[in-house]
Amino acid sequence: MLNIFTLANGRLVQEEIEALEELSKFQPIWVDLESPTLEEKRWIKQYYGLSIPEDAMDEDIEESARFYEEDNGELHIRSDFLIDDAENPRSVRVAFILNQHNTELRSRGVLFSIHDEDVPVFRLVRMRARRAPGLIEDAKEVLLKLFDADAEYSADTLENIYDELELAGKKVLSGNVSDELAGEVLGLIARQEDLNSRIRRNVMDTRRAVSFMMRSRMLNAEQFEEARQILRDIESLDSHTAFLFDKINFLMDATVGFININQNKTIKIFSVASVALLPPTLIASVYGMNFKFMPELEWSFGYEFAIGLMVASALVPMWYFRRRGWLK
Repeated sequence: MLNIFTLANGRLVQEEIEALEELSKFQPIWVDLESPTLEEKRWIKQYYGLSIPEDAMDEDIEESARFYEEDNGELHIRSDFLIDDAENPRSVRVAFILNQHNTELRSRGVLFSIHDEDVPVFRLVRMRARRAPGLIEDAKEVLLKLFDADAEYSADTLENIYDELELAGKKVLSGNVSDELAGEVLGLIARQEDLNSRIRRNVMDTRRAVSFMMRSRMLNAEQFEEARQILRDIESLDSHTAFLFDKINFLMDATVGFININQNKTIKIFSVASVALLPPTLIASVYGMNFKFMPELEWSFGYEFAIGLMVASALVPMWYFRRRGWLK
């Protein structure tokens, strides 16, 4: 999908493009390619003189492979954007290309973004830029607003994690935690821990991207201050993710502790039963001896006497354990 965005009266406007010839009608500041086809890539190369690298969305983590400037003046930034999906939270790699200085190409001053699926942050920025005139002035401003919205999106997701952990904490600290409830809570905590880890990685990646923009001297004074504010917001998110990691570890330990208590209760019951059955076993062992002279062998009620004695020897310890409260 090829999305062209222009500025009209200070607002971001999306233009419909169905053929190569229609590109000449507009002077965009942002060209967004979502899962671009080979034909759409050919249009971009033919009209703007921009070749989209085949490895544009590779998972390289080295800074030199993700933030660099080509000899022709093109800035390349590869950054991750979070998708807080209830079933499958994930990060989407987005490749940005911006030509600032090469006046020989039509791509000058146009931000190109390439990604494989729709990103909520992109929708948020487009919506704000349509409603608020003057929010975006050029391609660099688009890039900054995307990173700013990404940090805000991460903050909102952190608040949702806190709400989910509050719910899990109420269940765990209620004092009556069954194995089924403990398993449910552990699953919830594990999902929030994974999401919190993704957020921490995402904001770290955003910090690196914004820092690269500041080092490249591509920003004016106002944009530079905006980038510094984004970095300050990210710093606050770091401390919040650390707090949530501590809370997750506490809830995890508490849940595992309740599971151990339930297991200990089961083991205690088996232990009490084993101790209660020791006297009957001893009695049965004595009367199972093959001695010739045993007075009980001649009794008419010797069998009933032995059975009664074994039952009594089992009930007395059970009564004692119950009175001491060991069976609760």
